[in-house]
Order: sequence, then C-alpha cells, then structure tokens
Amino acid sequence: MTRTVVIVGAGIGEQHMAGFAALPELFTVKAICDLNETRAKGVADKYPGVGVTADFTAVLEDPEVDIVDICLPPHLHFKTCMAALEAGKIVVCEKPMVSSLAEADALAAKVAETGGFLSPVFQYRYGLGTAQLHALIEAGLAGRCYAGSLETHWDRDAAYYAVDWRGTWAGEQGGALLGHAIHIHDLLPSVLGPVARVHAELATRVNEIEVEDCAALSIRMESGAVITSSVTLGCAGNISRLRLMFEGFTVESSHAPYAPAEKGWTFTARAPRQQAEIDAVLAQVQSAKTGYAGMFEALSDALDGTPGREVTLVDGRRSLEFVTACYHSGRTGMPVVLPISAEHPLYQSWMP
Repeated sequence: MTRTVVIVGAGIGEQHMAGFAALPELFTVKAICDLNETRAKGVADKYPGVGVTADFTAVLEDPEVDIVDICLPPHLHFKTCMAALEAGKIVVCEKPMVSSLAEADALAAKVAETGGFLSPVFQYRYGLGTAQLHALIEAGLAGRCYAGSLETHWDRDAAYYAVDWRGTWAGEQGGALLGHAIHIHDLLPSVLGPVARVHAELATRVNEIEVEDCAALSIRMESGAVITSSVTLGCAGNISRLRLMFEGFTVESSHAPYAPAEKGWTFTARAPRQQAEIDAVLAQVQSAKTGYAGMFEALSDALDGTPGREVTLVDGRRSLEFVTACYHSGRTGMPVVLPISAEHPLYQSWMP
C-alpha cells in the first residue's frame, strides 16, 4: 500500500525526504510544509511532483494526506503531534519526541483516544550492522551481554549554536543528551532490553550555552550488563561507536556518526564459539536498508499488519525516561532507578 506524506519542516526534513524517496512503492511525498517557503522549495525541487506549502492547517484538513512527518524544533513537537493525531493522521516525529514524560503520556492517551499511530524517529536502529547483530542473537550465538561502551564524540562549535533556539532550554529542551546521544541511547535497549539504573555526570565545557555538551554515564541494564557512555560535542571530528561484549562474541560498530549501522560491523568470536560459526551467519545477511529508509520501511510493514521492527511511542517514552533519569542524577549526584513514574520530581519537566 502506498501512503501519502507531508513533511513539516525543511531542515532535517530534507533527510526524511530522501528516506521516503528511496521507497517509492510505499510512500508518496505530496509536499514540504515550512513557513520558510524558499527553504522548502530548495528541498522539494530536487524531487519531481513534491509541492510546497506554509499552511499546516490545510495539511491537517487534506483527506489525501495519510502521514504527517514532524521535523520541527523540539519545543514545537508536542502541540503539532497532538494536532495531527486529532486530525486522524499517522504521525512521525523527530527526536526528542516531546519535552517531558507527562507530555509523552498525554500523547499516548491521545493515540488511545483517537485510535491513531505515532512513531518517533530513531534511525540508528536500521542498517547492515544492526541486522547482523540481530541475526547472531536470533541464531543463539550471543549469549549474555557482560559489558559495553558507547561513544557519542561529535564536534559542534559556536557557529552551530548561532541558530537562536539551539543551546537553550526553551528552544532545544536539553543538550547533548537530548539532541545528540539520544540515538545511541535508544539503540542500546533496542538490543539489550531496559535500563535499570543510571548515574550521570553532566557538564558544559565546549561552548557558552545553557545546556550540557559533555556527559559521562554509568548504566546498569535489567539484564545485569554494565555499560558506560561517553558524550561530548568537543571532539576533533564526529564519531559514534558501540562496543558490546557478549558471551559468544565481541561486536564493534562502525564509527560513522549519523548512520553507524550502514556498513557491516566487526564481530570477533569468543571461545568456545568459533569465528566460523559467526561468519556463517553473517554470510546470510547481505544487505539492509539504512537510516530513515530502513525506519520508514519498518513503519510501512507495521501499518500493513506486520509489526516488530518499527519504532513505537513506547520506545519514544523510554528514551525520554532515560534522559529524565540522567538529568535527575546529574543534579543530585546520585544514581537513579528506572522506570520513572508520575510521582517522580522531574515527571512534569526536566527543565532546571
């Protein structure tokens, strides 16, 4: 089934456009919606048949539009998601989905009320590397995960923060934890299951901004695995890396910052497992759609009745729960246990 999409926001929306365009049998993008119509036209003109509009209300009222893909600054996500759900649209929303657990739960209530569907954007999950890892786990070759490390080492200078809403609590809603490392922190539980506890050290060291641009996290998973996560926006270059030590092998991702699963990962057997066993499974995984295209393909499968690989609203809430726990830990100096309920002091907002 082919579904009609309008992308709202022509910034990161340009990358979403490329993802939808890679799946012409599944999606037709009708228009780019942006108040800056010149910017929207610059994206739309690269794709025949894609129009431009500045009228979000008209998008919601258009019966041809099945999916509204929200690519706006974070502080606008909640109200636009709610409006799109009220209009009966399927909603895709860039990270961070919303700005508090209270808002996440309000979205869940609206989905339940309207019978709608909302998928947050976590494109790190999709690609050859993650497909390889899941294949090895499903083949029974992984065993328990003992420990691991995550790195989000990116470079963001003063010019990046010249955009007025960036680097502020009001505009960006958070710092490197919310806007940058959130992807790799979503990838972790998508492989290992829920986080049980986190202890966070947060700092602003690279730029003169309101929000954090460095973090060091100590994480314990419900499975017992212990993980560290290092985050900075002051790296000489841009690197994302995941390294996990399982009973049966050690895996290291590629270091590509924005699509770390695009290429194959490195899997090294650990005795008594043999490398030949690992390689035999890997040989069966030759390709997988990467990033946005992979995510949108999984979304289409779910909408057509074959769920399992899509990103869900539950995943979006879980990512915000982790952010909330990190901010609470960073401010109190104490580890925080998950899950977080409505009684938690930062449930309504993690804003300082």
